[in-house]
Amino acid sequence: MDRFESMRAFTRVVEAGGFAAAAREIGLTRSAVNKLVMHLEDDLGVQLLHRTTRKVTPTDTGIAFYERCVAILADLEEAKLAVTRLHEEPKGTLRINAPMSFGTLHLAPLVADFLGQYPDLRIELVLSDRIIDPIEEGFDITVRIAQPPESAHLIVHDLAQAPMVICGSPSYLAQKGIPNHPQDLKHHNCLHYGHIASVNYWQLVGSDGEHQVKIHGPLCSNNGEVLRDAAIKGQGLVLLPIFIVSNELQQAILKPVLEDYYAPKLSISVLYPVNRHLSTKVTLFTEFLSHSIKNNPLLQAQK
Repeated sequence: MDRFESMRAFTRVVEAGGFAAAAREIGLTRSAVNKLVMHLEDDLGVQLLHRTTRKVTPTDTGIAFYERCVAILADLEEAKLAVTRLHEEPKGTLRINAPMSFGTLHLAPLVADFLGQYPDLRIELVLSDRIIDPIEEGFDITVRIAQPPESAHLIVHDLAQAPMVICGSPSYLAQKGIPNHPQDLKHHNCLHYGHIASVNYWQLVGSDGEHQVKIHGPLCSNNGEVLRDAAIKGQGLVLLPIFIVSNELQQAILKPVLEDYYAPKLSISVLYPVNRHLSTKVTLFTEFLSHSIKNNPLLQAQK
């Protein structure tokens, strides 16, 4: 029995949710895939899958073994490709998902520069502020600006910790006053990121400790540029990554407040499925993005 072939068959059955779907992906018959998994179970002396007429699901032992199989097969693939990876040019299509504001303001020009280096590559860049499942929706790379998920199926590559700033327009501050302490935010219109049904808090830290302030305001949105534009028009204060409001701060269209306090920074990370971590195009773009972000002061925390 080829143990690696059996392990590959087993992982595909788990991921596909059945023998028939796994067989189609592998290019074998359903019975051949079933035999490979049965041989693996016999070799290990354990049951890896619950089989019914309607579905196939891993046992508790099967789940633990699946996670080990994924890592082992990835290491095997890395060993096979190690001698050729550096000599390969990326080809085909690279599907990237990223948040709207970060994508338009910072990622788009980097994608153009990357394409200039690799003319045989095509990139499909999908910008959305919706939290997507990279595996289910078929993305090679997902840029996430939030706490990355914990998943055995995804590799997380941390890129930076983006600094945040609270700011408002001169007209709003002239009318409502400048807050001197986090608790003063209770008396301000705070334009917040999220949903209208959510209870929203801004967390700030200063020399007098940590403050969690319940905020309210006339507008919430899942897009930072929407909130920025509302702040520019005097609708309230915003708490946003500096990379969204840097131009407005430099031109004094928006003014920072509560500068003696800082909010938790946002994690910028790249996610990609385990089975893509050896892909030349994924590796090169991740390295390119990491280097570019490290050289962009707007995307690096100062405190």
